[in-house]
Amino acid sequence: MASQLLLPPNSFTKSVSSPKVFFTGDCQGLNDVTLKRRWKQETRVSNGFSLRAKAALRSDTNKSVVEIPKQWYNLVADLSVKPPPPLHPKTFEPIKPEDLAHLFPNELIKQEATQERFIDIPEEVLEIYKLWRPTPLIRAKRLEKLLQTPARIYFKYEGGSPAGSHKPNTAVPQAYYNAKEGVKNVVTETGAGQWGSSLAFASSLFGLDCEVWQVANSYHQKPYRRLMMQTWGAKVHPSPSDLTEAGRRILELDPSSPGSLGIAISEAVEVAARKEDTKYCLGSVLNHVLLHQTIIGEECIQQMENFGETPDIIIGCTGGGSNFAGLSFPFIREKLKGKMNPVIRAVEPSACPSLTKGVYAYDFGDTAGLTPLMKMHTLGHDFIPDPIHAGGLRYHGMAPLISHVYEQGFMEAISIPQIECFQGAIQFARTEGIIPAPEPTHAIAATIREALRCKETGEAKVILMAMCGHGHFDLTSYDKYLQGELIDLSFSEEKIRESLSKVPHVV
Repeated sequence: MASQLLLPPNSFTKSVSSPKVFFTGDCQGLNDVTLKRRWKQETRVSNGFSLRAKAALRSDTNKSVVEIPKQWYNLVADLSVKPPPPLHPKTFEPIKPEDLAHLFPNELIKQEATQERFIDIPEEVLEIYKLWRPTPLIRAKRLEKLLQTPARIYFKYEGGSPAGSHKPNTAVPQAYYNAKEGVKNVVTETGAGQWGSSLAFASSLFGLDCEVWQVANSYHQKPYRRLMMQTWGAKVHPSPSDLTEAGRRILELDPSSPGSLGIAISEAVEVAARKEDTKYCLGSVLNHVLLHQTIIGEECIQQMENFGETPDIIIGCTGGGSNFAGLSFPFIREKLKGKMNPVIRAVEPSACPSLTKGVYAYDFGDTAGLTPLMKMHTLGHDFIPDPIHAGGLRYHGMAPLISHVYEQGFMEAISIPQIECFQGAIQFARTEGIIPAPEPTHAIAATIREALRCKETGEAKVILMAMCGHGHFDLTSYDKYLQGELIDLSFSEEKIRESLSKVPHVV
């Protein structure tokens, strides 16, 4: 009960399990009997949330219950112009379900191509989601005060999951569907390690063996992420490695290669393709991954309604796109219905700007060219970004569905260098108390830009930001910044031109 002292005066929070709901709000006007009744109903405080972090909803309304959504949302169903299909890398014909059977279980293949608007979430997955969902929507009042802005800033915080990020939202269903179809082993890649640790966690729950190729730069930068994966039972290799043909080829060209997500994908896909009892799992980019993440936005729509707010602008970081899609896609649905008209802004690192500097073309999702060809914004499949600290955003391409939405004009994109991002992260940490992972610092920096713009214009905009994870295992990055050793890494136009010249020509 000592943690109650962390709450502002006249506030309270409560957590209930099964069904799980959160309340928060001012206590003025509530008598002791009411408060005691509410506190008696508390059965647990869930999995790493502080009471401050659970302050997601007002209790002074009758709409203060937020339930975990029972369905994932598929944006494709509501798009009048459908996205281009993935192509077979040899025939250039649209990919068939059987072409993916060596990589994915049948249910995920169906979800990848579905035109259904909603997909039911299995009860077994919902039960695991209850470990950390629903996640809180928090108003950043202290940050607003620091910036002296009339804007109202809200952030949807996904850092309370067991792995500390949004990634278990898809890791759990992917592990579930693989286990249900009798798969014994799953393999994957990871950058910063949030995805790898999430799949390791999910695999441990369903009795799967898990093997992870982690981008070499992050493998050495973030040892505690590697240890998380190993604690949950996963085998972890730095990528490029000498365990695969793809890795050996890269090491022959550059023995000190920092690696990239594209290279790590090649290694994981190669292993999955040659073992019958092994499937591949991906943490971003593909439609079924984005589908699972929409639980974020579906919850957030309920929560914004409970606050009596409608966002004027929605901001999220983008690497492969799962976090951004998870928050924004349900709001794009509401935008298409004419219920709201927010600006939706993706923020990417200046050192890996696939949306703002890449081309919209068919390209491989991996460096070695083992995956299907996907129509996406790409810097070229063999582009290796500089080793920025936001390892989860070092991907040469953008999710095909996000790329399509961008081309259709439903969203916009900007890029920001890492020093400005860490400056924003320090402001956020010293006001809101949460140390962000390097990836969402991009969204924080863009939010601060927008809030200061509101300060200049006097507009009281409602800004909704995706805060996809905490940075507790990224403190070496903060140390670099605080010691003045962090530098802005960009890209070479010549390097991008060379990489883009190798993008397949698909007519």
